[in-house]
Amino acid sequence: MDEYFMKEALKEAYKAYEIDEVPIGAVIVRNGEIVGRGYNQKESLKDATLHAEISAIRDACKNLGGWRLPGCTMYVTLEPCSMCAGALVNARVEKLIIGAPDYKTGACGSVINIVQTEEFNHQIDVKFGVLQEDCSNLLKDFFIELRNNKK
Repeated sequence: MDEYFMKEALKEAYKAYEIDEVPIGAVIVRNGEIVGRGYNQKESLKDATLHAEISAIRDACKNLGGWRLPGCTMYVTLEPCSMCAGALVNARVEKLIIGAPDYKTGACGSVINIVQTEEFNHQIDVKFGVLQEDCSNLLKDFFIELRNNKK
């Protein structure tokens, strides 16, 4: 089931790719149903907070009618940054499934671990590596294409 929902997150990432955004996508699932979707839009909408995870959280909150997301799992193609990790904790997301780690800004275990900080009132179960190669390759291809177009 994890691969199915990560493929849905990858579909969101491709939406970002198509508009020249860093291709990261996310979906939020509750009871086997997608309740939120998001992809990066910070360049196109000129908003530093419009990461895939934030958009998916906003969509899920709207669809579920509240800011808490108990019983929800987020699937995201790249490990969340500190802003997104904090938002996941605040939204009380239960599980986080990550495609590829982010060794530069990852805040779910690679650089720091916000989502499992014991001092917080909520911690999130985390799993890495679902369709990692697909998620990593999409990002690599995007940046290769970006560099080639600048030449």
